[in-house]
Amino acid sequence: GVEGGAPSGRARRTAARRARVAAAQQDAVQGAPYEPQEPGRTPGCAGNNFDPVSLSTGLSPEVEARCSALVNSANIVLFMKGERHAPKCGFSNTSVQVLDACGAAYKTVDILSEPGARDAMKAFSMWPTFPQLYVEGEFFGGCDIICEMYKCGELQELVERINLE
Repeated sequence: GVEGGAPSGRARRTAARRARVAAAQQDAVQGAPYEPQEPGRTPGCAGNNFDPVSLSTGLSPEVEARCSALVNSANIVLFMKGERHAPKCGFSNTSVQVLDACGAAYKTVDILSEPGARDAMKAFSMWPTFPQLYVEGEFFGGCDIICEMYKCGELQELVERINLE
């Protein structure tokens, strides 16, 4: 909250996290070379007919809807390599351990076993790596941000609030 016009520590941390995520997403967008989805095809166009493609993600409406459904399928969703009880990378393992330490009730999505999920979620989040944490439909970041939020107590506060709802 805001007391006397000054943002609280939690509000400052949230704003800082969102700024880091936005900066990383912008870097990913600027650094990504233009690649049409098919040779000779410009995203959003198919000959003279409009072919709807999201301008923000480059995904078709169907794929974007599927990503949105996955992101919103639980209050906390971790897109990771492997499964909760059998992570297939160190960053995914660390993220699972941190969420477990907070007592979080969360869903995992194995991006290695879901056909097309890896590329679709990279485009959907505009975040190039996994794991990816979503809380109440909002992208929070990867392993580094999860760990940072845990170290400052922000993740525990967030999990407690969600567990009480």
